[in-house]
Amino acid sequence: MDFGRLITAMVTPFDASGAIDWPTAGKLIDYLIEEQQSDSLVVAGTTGESPTLSEEEKLELFQFVVKHAAGRCKVIAGTGSNNTAHSIHLTKAAEACGVDGILLVAPYYNKPSQEGLYQHFKAVAESTSLPIMLYNVEGRTGVNISVDTTLRLALIENVVATKDCASVDQLIQIVSAAPSGFKVYSGEDSATLPVLSVGGYGIVSVASHIVGAEMKRLIETYLQGNVQEAARLNGKLFPVFKGLFQCPHPVPNPVAVKYALGLKGLPVGDVRLPLVTVNEAEAEFIRALIH
Repeated sequence: MDFGRLITAMVTPFDASGAIDWPTAGKLIDYLIEEQQSDSLVVAGTTGESPTLSEEEKLELFQFVVKHAAGRCKVIAGTGSNNTAHSIHLTKAAEACGVDGILLVAPYYNKPSQEGLYQHFKAVAESTSLPIMLYNVEGRTGVNISVDTTLRLALIENVVATKDCASVDQLIQIVSAAPSGFKVYSGEDSATLPVLSVGGYGIVSVASHIVGAEMKRLIETYLQGNVQEAARLNGKLFPVFKGLFQCPHPVPNPVAVKYALGLKGLPVGDVRLPLVTVNEAEAEFIRALIH
């Protein structure tokens, strides 16, 4: 399974009552595929506000995105949690919805050991025939999937990739020792070009909601060997990569990108509590950032 180079971690649109806005979800899928050139969509990940989506909502989203995308991109379901049995249950249900792959975040809050991480991911992988992408984001989970654990997991047949927010040093070690075909994706927009330069495959992106077409051009330009032009494009996009998380002080994902989508003419509603929408200073910063 090749999920492509540019994967968008899709926001979940909500209506004024806080329910999923299905018509807007359809428009968003079309926009991300056709205008922003996403190769795959992650559904019900952190950017999709997975902590505040019910299981029923997640399954409805999986089914809806699969049907609406209609083969135009791959659909990756976020089914990871800190409960192995529930992750297995949700993964099996997602497979029945017709998704193309699974994104599994490291278990959060309970801080398992490296052996616990390995056994968790192994158990979920063995419960499905779908390809698995690991997701390592210590800043959110409180635990780092180590190089050795990632490489052990990469030997499992259907563990095919990792979305990793660790240091470039760690990603170099994974790229250098992983089996052929195992793909390393940056989990940080601002690290897209550095990760490509050390052998990474692509990016699982938030900024691609806003500058996806430009990011695709950056990736393709680098792969064509025009490093100088890729560096120029990266410099141009870098303020957006960083600004969506620093506007003007740190804001949680996906608060800023949801507001930015509204400015782009695709209002996707507010975030669900405990997240809150941008304040006026943040709104002004984002308006200046993307115009």
